Amino acid sequence: MTKSTKKFETEVQQLLDLVIHSLYSNKDIFLRELVSNASDAIDKIKFESHSNMDLLEGNADWKIKIIPDKNAGTLTIRDNGIGMNRAEVEENIGTIARSGTRAFMDDLKGKNLADNPELIGQFGVGFYASFMVADKVTLMTRKSGDKNAACCWESTGDGSYTIEDCEKETRGTDITLHLKEEMKEYLDEWKIRGIIKKYSDYVQYHIVMDITREEPVKGVDGKVIEGGGTIEKTTEETLNSMKAIWTRPKSEISEEEYEEFYKHISHDYDKPFRTIHYSAEGTSEFKALVYIPSHKPFDLFMRDHKKGIHLYVKRVFITDNCEALVPDYLRFMKGVVDSSDLPLNVSREILQEDVQIKRIEKNLVGKILSTLAETKGKTPEDYLNFYREFGPVLKEGIHFDFANKEKLQDLVLFESSRTDEGQFVSLKEYVARMPENQKDIYYITGPSRSGLENSPHLEIFRKKGFEVLYMTDPVDEWVVQALTEYDGKKLHAVDRGDLELDSEEEKKEKEAKQEEAKKHYQGVLDYIKEQLKDKVKEVRFSNRLTDSACCLVADQYGLNANMEKILKAMNQEVPESKRVLELNPDHPLMQVLNGLFEKDKDNPKLADYCGLLYDQALLTEGSPIPDPLRFTRLISELMVKAA
Repeated sequence: MTKSTKKFETEVQQLLDLVIHSLYSNKDIFLRELVSNASDAIDKIKFESHSNMDLLEGNADWKIKIIPDKNAGTLTIRDNGIGMNRAEVEENIGTIARSGTRAFMDDLKGKNLADNPELIGQFGVGFYASFMVADKVTLMTRKSGDKNAACCWESTGDGSYTIEDCEKETRGTDITLHLKEEMKEYLDEWKIRGIIKKYSDYVQYHIVMDITREEPVKGVDGKVIEGGGTIEKTTEETLNSMKAIWTRPKSEISEEEYEEFYKHISHDYDKPFRTIHYSAEGTSEFKALVYIPSHKPFDLFMRDHKKGIHLYVKRVFITDNCEALVPDYLRFMKGVVDSSDLPLNVSREILQEDVQIKRIEKNLVGKILSTLAETKGKTPEDYLNFYREFGPVLKEGIHFDFANKEKLQDLVLFESSRTDEGQFVSLKEYVARMPENQKDIYYITGPSRSGLENSPHLEIFRKKGFEVLYMTDPVDEWVVQALTEYDGKKLHAVDRGDLELDSEEEKKEKEAKQEEAKKHYQGVLDYIKEQLKDKVKEVRFSNRLTDSACCLVADQYGLNANMEKILKAMNQEVPESKRVLELNPDHPLMQVLNGLFEKDKDNPKLADYCGLLYDQALLTEGSPIPDPLRFTRLISELMVKAA
């Protein structure tokens, strides 16, 4: 194919403009990103070669070479990895839809780049960091296994790029940066050495560079000839130690090294929340270096979010997305697991069912949860910071991970009617401060704390001094399906089913009072039932209400308003269900309705007021009313009459 010029996608150009024209405090990251990409390319061909040795083309001398050329003002990063064909170059560089660019650009809105200069690293677009230091980038690459699949890509970052077929004898990729005049320091040996040592010392492949030294002239006997002068000698030196950090003793690893490795595998420029480094022995032998991040990634709740645990077998890379190593509710974890037991030719399909993998998962999950429990006990403020980021994800485990349910239920936190906004209580703390006459753990679900605080369902709980948990995450509706009791106390929703809050004496007193109310209001109660028979399952007097006139209550195992909203938002079919309308017999409104009924039960306004009563109950639970225009008309009429 001939040489062609193409335009970048709009989002790619926006990203390039951002990289080129914004001020970044640490431009060194471009070399780290390119080395990481080269390392990934070698990882990939090593994995693919397990099933197809021909891809190696007789060259398994894995190497990443850095070539500074001061005369040309260029810096080249060369690898003998898997390489790309023309279509892959255009897909991976001309367009970057899969790299999260849209989310990246959205996240930048309203942010001051000077306050967060490394933000680009979080979105997997490291190649574009090249344009921070180069005014032109040339990429020459050839796919392994196809000697006719070489192409050359070039761009100045001005909105377009050229691509053409070319010849390249060896597989892999050469990226040549034509450095800006003020960036020529990146051609200096000391600068390159410093960056590699700081960021890429643990890369398991040789990172090499030709080094020229002046050496004294020596005789045939190897001794220096006095007065013989010097000669220049060039040798290829390895710049990195290549010792996998997870294989080293913890005592030999500094915090800075742990942090740099975390940044390497996570593309996150913040420090990790916790580092977990240990070796497991016995039925399953492996080494693990895993990290709990300090903040959630932008795509945590996206369907195509990749788990961040890399799997190695005897230090040979297998996959960077081993889904079987951690359950979904720990998908935010980053790190490396290196097994001594798995076969090198293990396939991705076998990994999901392998007994050894399942043992590793069990061990790893236990270690992570015990670390979180220890943090919660020793440094609760730190744990609270973690929980604000990952609490909704961690809670998923209660529904899905029965084996670790007890550990997880001690890790979850909730706001409550006794906590300030943004503060949390654990189930253990809740139970410890329950009054003696409180039997169950009470909770209410909804989209926001402010909405729940004003719910009429809480009135009797405030009067009795019973604490109510506020469950405001959508996942909470599934959590309470699995977490039905804690420490022998049942969890009870305040907006579902019947309530048993009273002592025997209080119960008898209340029953007598309700019987009296039924006799007094039986006629109007039956009338309201008839008027609302198509909308509610039942109309009854309430044990919940002390101030409000009415509320809607779901059956013990029925759908409440919050669950209905969640299912609709997920585009799922919502089964038809009717809730119970509870009325407060002590509210003045009951006296008014009863007076109207006794005066003229055929008065059409009475039917309207029954509808208003139902609409009022819908509004207090946050549900839409079926006929807003009718509702506002009736309210207006009532306001005129009151005036």
